[in-house]
Amino acid sequence: MLVREFVAQNNVGQIKHVIQILSQEFALSQHPHSRKGGLIGLAACSIALGKDSGLYLKELIEPVLTCFNDADSRLRYYACEALYNIVKVARGSVLPHFNVLFNGLSKLAADPDPNVKSGSELLDRLLKDIVTESSKFDLVAFVPLLRERIYSNNQYARQFIISWILVLECVPDINLLDYLPEILDGLFQILGDNSKEIRKMCETVLVEFLKEIKKNPSSVKFAEMANILVIHCQATDDLIQLTAMTWMREFIQLAGRVMLPYSSGILTAVLPCLSYDDRKKSIKEVANVCNQTLMKLIMPEDDGDITRQITLHQLDGTADESHSSYKDSSDRLIQDNGSKAPWHRIDRSQETLDLDGIVLVLDRHLHDTVTGMMTRIAVLKWLYHLYIKTPRKMFRHTDSLFPMLLKTLSDESDEVILKDLEVLAEIASSPAGQTEGQDSYESTQSTQSELHIPISSSTPLNSSRPRTLECSPSTPTMNSYFFKFMINLLKQFNSEKRLLEIRGAFIIRQLCLLLNAENIFHSMAEILLREEDLKFASTMVQTLNSILLTSTELFQLRNQLKDLRTTESCNLFCCLYRSWCHNPVATVSLCFLTQNYKHAYDLIQKFGDLEVTIDFLIEVDKLVQLIECPIFTYLRLQLLDVENNPYLIKALYGLLMLLPQSKAFQLLSQRLQCVPNPELMRTTPREKPATSNRQVPSEIDYSELLQHFETVQNKHLEIKHQRAGCDELLERKLPL
Repeated sequence: MLVREFVAQNNVGQIKHVIQILSQEFALSQHPHSRKGGLIGLAACSIALGKDSGLYLKELIEPVLTCFNDADSRLRYYACEALYNIVKVARGSVLPHFNVLFNGLSKLAADPDPNVKSGSELLDRLLKDIVTESSKFDLVAFVPLLRERIYSNNQYARQFIISWILVLECVPDINLLDYLPEILDGLFQILGDNSKEIRKMCETVLVEFLKEIKKNPSSVKFAEMANILVIHCQATDDLIQLTAMTWMREFIQLAGRVMLPYSSGILTAVLPCLSYDDRKKSIKEVANVCNQTLMKLIMPEDDGDITRQITLHQLDGTADESHSSYKDSSDRLIQDNGSKAPWHRIDRSQETLDLDGIVLVLDRHLHDTVTGMMTRIAVLKWLYHLYIKTPRKMFRHTDSLFPMLLKTLSDESDEVILKDLEVLAEIASSPAGQTEGQDSYESTQSTQSELHIPISSSTPLNSSRPRTLECSPSTPTMNSYFFKFMINLLKQFNSEKRLLEIRGAFIIRQLCLLLNAENIFHSMAEILLREEDLKFASTMVQTLNSILLTSTELFQLRNQLKDLRTTESCNLFCCLYRSWCHNPVATVSLCFLTQNYKHAYDLIQKFGDLEVTIDFLIEVDKLVQLIECPIFTYLRLQLLDVENNPYLIKALYGLLMLLPQSKAFQLLSQRLQCVPNPELMRTTPREKPATSNRQVPSEIDYSELLQHFETVQNKHLEIKHQRAGCDELLERKLPL
């Protein structure tokens, strides 16, 4: 009654005096009953003030909020009840004091007393109704408090925070999306709560935000939230990781090239997920989409200065279609869902590709021994894609990547090796590697001790061409890294005998598909020509010879060698021959392939001077098996022309004489028994027998080749005797 009289008299001083007495002498008293009376009095005072209570809210609210911290739960309940009455009367007038009210309520939400908690929930609902109805809510002032409180670890406090975010998100006049970067990290923290109810509430909030982002992508601060998502995409909690990965997928699709500066972080989070098993299938699928979408954002323009490229095109009056596609991909952010935001709002300086960071991440995953197979495949796909789209920049990293790419050839997975070979083949053939790799190649040459680039004065190839790029004029020229690749590949085969045995043929065959087969065989033959490890050279020649004679990938090269109609094919034959001399049987098979039957016969005559071992006889056995294969159909048909191919028959008989009584001996003997009598095959008057009906270029010096064969075999014999002598000394335990 007293307060109403003062209101009627408009006596502000007396009203404040009454409120002060209720506050200081009662609500803040040391006696519990006085505090209780003070709280009731303040609530009654607010009711008496009616619509004028808004003028005295600061004086009314502060003592009540102080009682929220009272040790007596009953007093906390009365404080909550008093504040409810004050807010109910004041309604929208309490919004300027919203932060202090929210701060007090957030504490009561975690109160251990159920009655206090129940009272705070009533007050909370009232306050939410007021905020929903009002258009004067100060979101800017509230966000710092929300950002602070969102990191609370108390379940009830988290539930309170989430409920308020849901309410604010539903208010049309409040655009919480602008402040999402401030609270997104906290939301993902809450998503990992132990309470299923809280996790579900938080998941709902994040779903609503994501819907809003899809509707209004032009107003979203993608860049400010990218690193937050990267962190939570690596979470150990499956729900957090799946949700963050889903957001990342949408961000990449909506923001496009705006996400490029964060590519290294995104790949750090995404790549390991690609090797997840079926227990995390959902995460794996979303991560795969992120990976593919991010890869598509990289364009040829990222290989240089975009501004400079555009200027050059303007100067010469041409249009760059790839630049148009680049612009279109960035325009998606603006054009989606009918957004009318102008293009100039996008700052392209923020769309720079973090290539160094990406390469660092990819290299780290390749080096990591625990990296899963699918992740390694994805890493190699990325490297291949980068070498295609940004070759100039990528070749700056080639020297650091090259050793690991070579080591990856020893991987257990065929798929990984195939992708690795694609990357290495692109490095070896890309025009961008011609200048970038030259200096590094030359420095590599000086450090090679096991394998040396051959320099043979007798080789009939054009010696004026750079040795690093030497190949037949009929084949494409490789870049500076090609020969480096061949050298290091053979070096790796030498150091890892099991790799050569199990995967050697597979690797070389695939390289013949990816690169030029003639270049590969030509370069390997030149390198092996000066190989100091003769045993390895013999084994490697045996492997290459088997591939040459049996692989479908080498069909064109076999045809080129079979006829020797051109100077280039003759040069290739001579180059191969000199290295094939490390393996006598392989040399004979090369002569059979090239229809050099007389030379094959001459070689077999030399076999009598060689040490015939079990391995040697096994190779002869394999050659006999090959003669019966479709590869040598033309050779078997030439047996019908006895008069023109006498040395073919002599060579085959020579092989027969080398063989012991075995299945191979019987097979070849039966074949030779089918050779017809020349008298029966003659259809014209007797003529002088010819050795061949082919026109072979005259630059092949067969006597010099035969001499080279003898020299190489003498080296093998000398090395073998040296090893035998060492073994004998060791057995006698004598000093060397």
